[in-house]
Amino acid sequence: MTLQTPNEPILIGLAALAATLGDDRRAHRFVDVTGIGTDELRSRAGEPQLLAALIGFLEAYEPDLLAVAEQIGVAPDALVGARRALERGEP
Repeated sequence: MTLQTPNEPILIGLAALAATLGDDRRAHRFVDVTGIGTDELRSRAGEPQLLAALIGFLEAYEPDLLAVAEQIGVAPDALVGARRALERGEP
């Protein structure tokens, strides 16, 4: 999937966040690895930096990257592309 709109990286990141938090094992691992609390997660959910970090977290464990990509209906490289765009400050 090629990113088509300026907001697409954020939309992909938000979908990946929802998929990650919807899986108890993955959600607990994300919280444990990052140390982010639920209140902070709620308040920062739409921030590009947080979404990029989440996708980077998924990239660090390929089975999670593949599972989330499948769940949200994008190719794994679209997730990686979204992370790169978010890191560059492209919404």
